[in-house]
Amino acid sequence: RGPARKEWARAQVELIGAGLGRQQEMLYASAQGAAGPGSATSAPAQADAGLDGDRPRRVLLVLQAMDCGGKDGTVKRVAGAMNPLGLHIRSFGPPTEEELRHDFLWRVRRALPPPGYVGVFNRSHYEDVLIARVEGLVDEATWRSRYAIINDFERELTEQAVTVVKVMLHISYAEQGERLMERLTDPAKFWKYNPSDLDTRARWDDYQAAYAEAFERCGTDAAPWFVVPADRKWYRDWAVAHLLRETFDGLDLGYPPADFDVERERDRLRSQRRE
Repeated sequence: RGPARKEWARAQVELIGAGLGRQQEMLYASAQGAAGPGSATSAPAQADAGLDGDRPRRVLLVLQAMDCGGKDGTVKRVAGAMNPLGLHIRSFGPPTEEELRHDFLWRVRRALPPPGYVGVFNRSHYEDVLIARVEGLVDEATWRSRYAIINDFERELTEQAVTVVKVMLHISYAEQGERLMERLTDPAKFWKYNPSDLDTRARWDDYQAAYAEAFERCGTDAAPWFVVPADRKWYRDWAVAHLLRETFDGLDLGYPPADFDVERERDRLRSQRRE
């Protein structure tokens, strides 16, 4: 059960955000410590490194929604509370020619956060069982086969110490209509609008059916789905922030111990004093 008042919810988001920032720092620091002094974990090529047990953790927030569902706003207000140094944000649009030459998960694997990072996917591999299905981009046998492939992929991620948090920001048909009209009324929002948005809206029921099956087929113990009511932006922000806080709390994070002699280094520093 969530908050009933906007002011309280927004205040809570700020408080939760401060805690998320500290826990994110612990996540990042632990990965830096595991990599060794002077090492860096920011290179995408290192995203699959590590072993079970002492392997540096990663968190991946997957955001899905219909157009105007609030994905960008959630990234700004919730992920924005964290240090950009340890954030890895990726958006997925239509596949490029290069991406189409590979399997549908190729570009997703390349976008995974490195160890110690919080990754945010603005849209994701689920587009390949949503838009690909509704718009007929592939045949039915192909998109149906992808459910099992996605489940295997997400299970693989959890085995690699990636905690996957999948969130569908659910807005109503009426609310989407109001937000689209805002984009057609406010010149500052024209850039957010695309005529194809109305083509997608015309297939609303088909997309809802596609989402429902994705939840049923890909809602696993390893990577469950969370459907967040998103008509009220302040409630949406609180719910996602709350989910992330619970996720971090479950990781039992802490700052890594010093891998050097603290007293010796203090003595060295004192010896360098200048009168």
